[in-house]
Amino acid sequence: MGNSERNSAGAFAIKRVYADPSDDDGCRVLVDRLWPRGVSKERAQLELWLKDVAPSPPLRKEFAHMQERFAQFRAAYEAELETNPAVQTLYGLAAEHGKVTLLFGARDPETNHARVLQEFLERGRNSRK
Repeated sequence: MGNSERNSAGAFAIKRVYADPSDDDGCRVLVDRLWPRGVSKERAQLELWLKDVAPSPPLRKEFAHMQERFAQFRAAYEAELETNPAVQTLYGLAAEHGKVTLLFGARDPETNHARVLQEFLERGRNSRK
């Protein structure tokens, strides 16, 4: 698996839910609002499905995974995350497990909400030190 699918910087990593689980994933959390097609709960090997940390339905529909809308999407999603209590759940899991892998279903490993979420969590974690 290439670095484009996974970035293990610090306590948070991201990975497509379609990729095979690995021993170094730590706590596996699905961060999509919708269950990914074709993935059984057994294959996903989740600790938690945290729907509430995903972008709101209107924001997800507006973005529609269109590259040209990503900067605007990022800003709007980060604004949602600022007041989202589910973010604290992820920090708690990181403290408990050492590493949290944020699982997502999007095809593009760079232009997706999980990447924005990971970067948001890392910035927040670094400012909390």
